[in-house]
Amino acid sequence: MAFEIATAGAADIQRFTEWAAEEQWNPGVSDALAFAAADPNGFFVGRLDGEPIASVSGVRYGPDFGFLGLYIVRPSERGKGYGIRIWQHVMKHFGDRNVALDGVVDQQANYQKSGFRHAWNHIRHEGIPAVTTTDTGLVDGRSVPFDQLVAYDRRFFPAARDAFLAQWISLPGYRSLAAIRDGQLTGFAVLRPARSGSRIGPLYAASDEIAAALISELAAGQSVGLDVPDRNLPAMKLVERLGLVPTFECARMYTGAVPDLDHDGIFASTTLELG
Repeated sequence: MAFEIATAGAADIQRFTEWAAEEQWNPGVSDALAFAAADPNGFFVGRLDGEPIASVSGVRYGPDFGFLGLYIVRPSERGKGYGIRIWQHVMKHFGDRNVALDGVVDQQANYQKSGFRHAWNHIRHEGIPAVTTTDTGLVDGRSVPFDQLVAYDRRFFPAARDAFLAQWISLPGYRSLAAIRDGQLTGFAVLRPARSGSRIGPLYAASDEIAAALISELAAGQSVGLDVPDRNLPAMKLVERLGLVPTFECARMYTGAVPDLDHDGIFASTTLELG
């Protein structure tokens, strides 16, 4: 049987998100559109006799950083060596970049064998958050000058991702909010519809008060999920205080040093598939 690896097209990337949904990862319904904008050449499909059976993303954010995600082999084809072949392909694609991933906890040992080191865990919390009322000034994220949003995002993400961010705040059904105090951005969050409920990510905030206001306003009484870094203890305490419960856990790992970011301001990751 012939196994071939090729750069994925738009239809393939949409298929990958459906596979992710089957794995209970609960991606956003339109995530594939923003994924393709992040790095059009950063997605790979493995085909067995022409039939797609494996996927992986290797999004290169500039010359120094990359993110590996959507690493899936169809259940019927696992244990046959196809996964390691597409894995080796994407790692070669990254070159000498510092590469990150969010992997299920029970696969940490395998990722360590490939040079990844554990940094922290993301704990998904889900539920209908308790209503929070504050005098925090919230505005539509799309009303903030885009260059300001890009600069703010760079405080919390290791590389520029302008094309992705432009899509992430503009897709149908996606809603973004920014917190403004004294003319400065002090918080930013995006809500997107998912296969089950909605997801919030990223969630950046200068305080848990601002984070709570963003969550409450975006959720508006509906069930939401947030992937919270457990290294941010105020963030963990906040989601518990809001009544959200842990439902899923994965490990953030890097091949190089952990990037120097404003980790205290990250209350939820953008997406486990692209960072």
